[in-house]
Amino acid sequence: MKYVILLADGMADHPCSELGGKTPLEYARTPYMDWIAAKGTQGLIDTIPKGLPPGSDVANLSVLGYDPAVCFTGRGPLEAANMGLDLSPVDVAFRCNLVTLGPKPDQLMEDFTAGHITSAEGEKIVETLQAEFGRKEFSFYPGVSYRHIMVWRRGIAEMRVTPPHDITGQASVQYLPNGPGSEKVINIMRTSQDVLAEHPINKERVDKGLRPANAIWLWGQGHIPKMRKIHERYKVHGGMISAVDLLNGIAVYAGLEILHVAGATGYTDTNYTGKGQKALEALRDLDLVFIHVEAPDEMGHEGNLSGKIQAIEDFDEKVVGTILKDIGSYGPFRVAVLSDHPTPLEIKTHTGDPSPIAVFSSIEAENQGRKINFGETQAKGSGNLISPGHDFLDLFIRYWSKFTKHNRL
Repeated sequence: MKYVILLADGMADHPCSELGGKTPLEYARTPYMDWIAAKGTQGLIDTIPKGLPPGSDVANLSVLGYDPAVCFTGRGPLEAANMGLDLSPVDVAFRCNLVTLGPKPDQLMEDFTAGHITSAEGEKIVETLQAEFGRKEFSFYPGVSYRHIMVWRRGIAEMRVTPPHDITGQASVQYLPNGPGSEKVINIMRTSQDVLAEHPINKERVDKGLRPANAIWLWGQGHIPKMRKIHERYKVHGGMISAVDLLNGIAVYAGLEILHVAGATGYTDTNYTGKGQKALEALRDLDLVFIHVEAPDEMGHEGNLSGKIQAIEDFDEKVVGTILKDIGSYGPFRVAVLSDHPTPLEIKTHTGDPSPIAVFSSIEAENQGRKINFGETQAKGSGNLISPGHDFLDLFIRYWSKFTKHNRL
């Protein structure tokens, strides 16, 4: 049996008046996801346990069968794992966003991506941060685009922080870290603004009419998590295809092979087709492949309605379509398509509501076949709910026939 998980980050949404009350997913042209939902089994998956933040870190841990309430310590250590950083049990890894803040005193969070700064530009800025602030205690490491890492050796993880994508357009000074150890973190965040104000990269970006990375935002801190490898739990060997450090970091702890795709960017210009083709190639040797596409989530954070619809349609045609056209040649298989969490356009950040999921199995008896399209309304009306979400992988690999039979109308 081959197992394929196709996840469009933040694809789920709320009904939009501009779309006649439909969600972007319901409005978009998605013939391949509709086929999976109609021929297979559709429902909802609840990936965010109560009390935990509704982020891609928590949600994707759930999808891969890990209880976030047990193993989630923060986004920072997950991303650090993909970067190959050697953390001790007492080190604390922070996610370090390059952001664009407005003028004092309020310093509005104008852009938590610094205009989707390029990785090459981001690397130069992080090198400057390391030269200015890098000591035995603190170290900065470049990642992808605006997403980087700061490590506080023998640091404090208990402070309260706010993700920058949660406060777009709001006064950032109201959301600075607070609690134990926050004074040192705030000092670095504030002092960095003086350094970045005169940085050559930012001067070039301003001259081009682009947003500067005039500040850093530290959040998502945590110690290294404890996670059992997927091949130890299920005797299947798998791979991860993603352009972002978070998912690839989860893959490191989960024991999944990281499969690189040229042109994968984590944005709407990503190589969708290449991801699908890479998955099919990898399935010759692997049992499971997880494809993660970030673009719908980015469009949700931007409040970009047309961009989100296009990202969903590209995901459907170029990722889901590519897989469905050839997966049958590999023998028996199950394919799941889902959103990890909603990123509603109206609020430009994540919510913890359950998201649509559909699974098609090449074994006919494992499908409910209710002939309904893929979307939030149809998923809710199906009566199927996977809750807690971390039960999904166990169902998907071991007990899918029992799940569909138990829930069959």
